[in-house]
Amino acid sequence: MEGRFNWAGVIDFLPQLGTGLYYTLLISIVGLLIGFILGGIFGLGRVSKNKIVYGLASVYIEVIRGTPVLVQAIWIFFALPLITGYNMDSVTSGIVVIALNSGAYIAEIVRGSVQSIEKGQMEAGRSLGLNHLQTMRHIIWPQAFKRMIPPLGNQFIISIKDTSLLSVILVPELMFQGRLIASNYFNAVEIYTTVAVFYLAITLTLSFVLRIIERRLDIK
Repeated sequence: MEGRFNWAGVIDFLPQLGTGLYYTLLISIVGLLIGFILGGIFGLGRVSKNKIVYGLASVYIEVIRGTPVLVQAIWIFFALPLITGYNMDSVTSGIVVIALNSGAYIAEIVRGSVQSIEKGQMEAGRSLGLNHLQTMRHIIWPQAFKRMIPPLGNQFIISIKDTSLLSVILVPELMFQGRLIASNYFNAVEIYTTVAVFYLAITLTLSFVLRIIERRLDIK
């Protein structure tokens, strides 16, 4: 069994896999930053009393959550240019996919966290002379954000793994590079195992950082 595998040969492909790791991290970080902004906006839209704002937020969230990431990637990369007349490169398309997808799930995390704060907190803020926006900013949001951290960490990990699906639109991320090497050199077991180790290293590091943050904020 030992002679069937060439683990030493994987070293020769580490630079190519490193390139894939770079694009995986780039798309994940930028996409999640944008997704967090979208999630905050649409999450607050879901608790808005304005029916138009609530409706728009609901449509966005339900459409994105109701369709697979793979379909979203194909539609944004291939179909959207036909509608808009503007072609995006694969990396930009990948960032858009992760941003839109993570934004919808983060929006529900935001909504749930905000609604979990006792209604008396809003009333207390208003009694102190704060308007609705000021109360949200200074009283509700800080408490809600603390409760968001564990589910946000879970969503971040999911989104990082979702980047592996972007190989279908030729994003040169980690999975794409692994598939390319495996198809050319017929060393699928070694390469895909190495790719799995890369993903595991990323997610374990993120989990470790999140645990430190949770301990410092005393999140239970």
